[in-house]
Amino acid sequence: MEATDDLAEQASSNDGERVLCPICPHACLLKPGQIGICGARHAVDGVVVPANYGKISAVSLDPIEKKPLARYLPGSMILSVGSYGCNLNCPFCQNSTIARARFDRLDIQVESISPQELVEMASRQQTYGNIGLAYTYNEPLVCPEFVLDCSKLIHEANMKNILVSNGYINAEPFTELLPWLDAANIDLKAFDQDFYDWIGAPKGLETVKQTIAAAANRIHVEVTTLVIPGKNDSPEQLDSMARWLASVNPDITLHLTRFFPTYRMLDASPTPVETLYELGIVVRQHLRYVEIGNV
Repeated sequence: MEATDDLAEQASSNDGERVLCPICPHACLLKPGQIGICGARHAVDGVVVPANYGKISAVSLDPIEKKPLARYLPGSMILSVGSYGCNLNCPFCQNSTIARARFDRLDIQVESISPQELVEMASRQQTYGNIGLAYTYNEPLVCPEFVLDCSKLIHEANMKNILVSNGYINAEPFTELLPWLDAANIDLKAFDQDFYDWIGAPKGLETVKQTIAAAANRIHVEVTTLVIPGKNDSPEQLDSMARWLASVNPDITLHLTRFFPTYRMLDASPTPVETLYELGIVVRQHLRYVEIGNV
């Protein structure tokens, strides 16, 4: 993995004691100045801190259905914000420009915006139907500190917090954040650890399942699976996934979305539309709400 190679190179050239990043299962052990696999956290003065705190790469007022959330305040608008960095390495990444950006070679434009400024921006957008803030575009949970600070202020302003995440986060930081969230869409990229190994996520399946289950006990949760031909599209796998989701909460909405060639998979074929509808029949045996997207 490119990010892992970068870590090894940095480790050989830096001195000092390593410190553990507590955010995700990568458990990066970083020397002073060294950057984690996510590209957004680094070691400073004996602790690992987010270099991307308040560094905003994208802001947009979106329909809530684009998150996607099909069954949470439909018809609403949500001010969506993103930074940079991600703790996965998906070759099919749809936001690779910002997700793969790194603090040590930042090649995208970012603007420094404080939590208070973002909340004030969100409040002004209420005129246009905005209900709060959505943390999205890159992987927001590589900087849960910023999401938490914004979320507390959003609730003080009587607005909503929406998380769009890959769910690859340790239980402790997610537990701290969860009381401040109102809804989430969490990727369940496959129901197979081999797939998560392919995208650079040790313990990925169990970690994401843990995140989904914890969230579903507290807030409105919907789940997205990008269906990639030959990778995660077997009816047996989708049946197992739907059975498990139903055991958590049969009212969880599952979004099956169509893959299009992108990033490092430009030579791959798009998902056949009929595959999505066939898989929709499979998962509807267990789940009440299934959405077919990108068709």
